[in-house]
Amino acid sequence: MQENKTLQALGIPFSALLSIIFGIMIFSFPIGAYIVFNTDIGNEINYEYPLQSLDFFIAGISIQIPIDFELGDAFIVLWSIYAIIFAIAMFGPKKSFFKELAPIMNEGKHTPSSNYMVSMIKWFTVLILVSAIINIVQESVGITTEPPLAENDLIQFFDVTKAPIIEEIGFRVLLIGVPLYAIYSHKASAKHFFKSLWHPYSNLHVFERKKALALIVLVAVFFGLAHIISGEPWSSGKFAQAAASGIIIGWVYFRYGLAPALLIHWATNYFVFSYVYFVADINSVTITEAFSHSMLQTFEIMFFVAGIISVAIMIIHQRDSKKQERLEV
Repeated sequence: MQENKTLQALGIPFSALLSIIFGIMIFSFPIGAYIVFNTDIGNEINYEYPLQSLDFFIAGISIQIPIDFELGDAFIVLWSIYAIIFAIAMFGPKKSFFKELAPIMNEGKHTPSSNYMVSMIKWFTVLILVSAIINIVQESVGITTEPPLAENDLIQFFDVTKAPIIEEIGFRVLLIGVPLYAIYSHKASAKHFFKSLWHPYSNLHVFERKKALALIVLVAVFFGLAHIISGEPWSSGKFAQAAASGIIIGWVYFRYGLAPALLIHWATNYFVFSYVYFVADINSVTITEAFSHSMLQTFEIMFFVAGIISVAIMIIHQRDSKKQERLEV
């Protein structure tokens, strides 16, 4: 009874935060397009800038595909893919985002498999919270997290927009989805194969999760290492953050599907950076200074609070499930 009251008390602020975060995520789409096509953050480089190749880092292997295109055209392709995935997450797989908010608001209850968007926002805030805790702990012992130097802000924004699709296909689909299909698949067909890669847990017969969890952790460690040893690497402090993110996104991919996993990565990259670059442009400040802007700090506080509530709700649900299991025995 006490747990139900606690869930009800958490439900209203949690559903409110979910709605606000959902709203600012939607606004990031036109903001990102504005940055690419209507600002001069790239100085002499703009959306017409020609590129001769696309660089991919898939499953730990760097691949360069020779192709001529303009930066703006490639950005619109990526932007459109995210918009489609966002719409899918908003309306599915069983309930729409807004219908799923009602039981959360009234009872603090959420069925994880009902709506991709709710699961995505919940785990995104948990990821932000975990990353912040890791950063605080590392800084207390003198370990800093420094990103690679960006030669051009517009190209950097294009790169952070491109990364979620490339890395989720490479690290989650190829390194987690394909092995899970090989381990747990009960039939062989192209349709079943692609459905399993889209949502492993709901399409594979996973009788025990130990192998899946071990695979997720292993790939997450590889994901963390990739950030500090390949391409233009981060400082060593990024390893723990990236590995923790890899575990969270890997679990979300396994349990809830590719759509929320991809959008969590999109949120940490395109969503956050669209506002950062927007603030930097309208205030004529550097990207580093933009991160300290009051609006971004307000977002950060909101993510932290939502992350704390998400963790609290998950703990209560876990305790409730264990009690139910003991009663049934």
